[in-house]
Amino acid sequence: MKRGRKPTIDAADITRAAIAVADAEGLAAVSMARVAQELGNATMALYRHVKSKDELLTLMGDAAMGEPPPLPDGGWRERLGFWAKAVLGAIGRRPWSLQIPVSGPPTGPRSLAWFDSALGALDGTPLEPGEKVGVVMGLLTFVQGEARLSDTLTRGFEDNPAAFSRQYGQALRALVDPRKMPSLAQVVEAGVFDVDDLYAAEDVAAEFDFGLQLFLEGVAAHIGRRS
Repeated sequence: MKRGRKPTIDAADITRAAIAVADAEGLAAVSMARVAQELGNATMALYRHVKSKDELLTLMGDAAMGEPPPLPDGGWRERLGFWAKAVLGAIGRRPWSLQIPVSGPPTGPRSLAWFDSALGALDGTPLEPGEKVGVVMGLLTFVQGEARLSDTLTRGFEDNPAAFSRQYGQALRALVDPRKMPSLAQVVEAGVFDVDDLYAAEDVAAEFDFGLQLFLEGVAAHIGRRS
């Protein structure tokens, strides 16, 4: 009995299959052998199109973001804020992408499209091209940091919800010495951590918005000085 002919594949097919594995089983499950199994092909056949797992991860990281949505009408602040929230949403749909190591500046088509979109949000400002790049990279660092922290805390909350309850505030009262940590002691005594759920979804979103507005305020101040 003749064996059926293996399906023809390319790098895009391999990337899509790898993303499907990561979506279903997590990034740790992705291997050339596992992706080959997903495609119904031989492992060695993948290496004709993707040289290594590291290259595959790079392709996955680029493809995972998808295409950037069109920017809304409005000023640079509204447009850049929209972009930041769109990046956060894209990462949130595939949080495993945060585990992919970044080995260099963006070169993938989707990463470059997101980069272009953010730079476009600053059109019409008096910023120099290099300053625009600095603003975008600073904002991306903030968004990715927030996404990474949120992902880590989500897993921590799932493992131990009690750690995010009023117990935390009570523990800090016992641990924080006002003589050694006076500023933290003031925050603790103000009852900031005396809540039933430190990781409520609405609070996480509000904290992101607060940080985003602070960043944009800084950019606005810089633009004001340039104007």
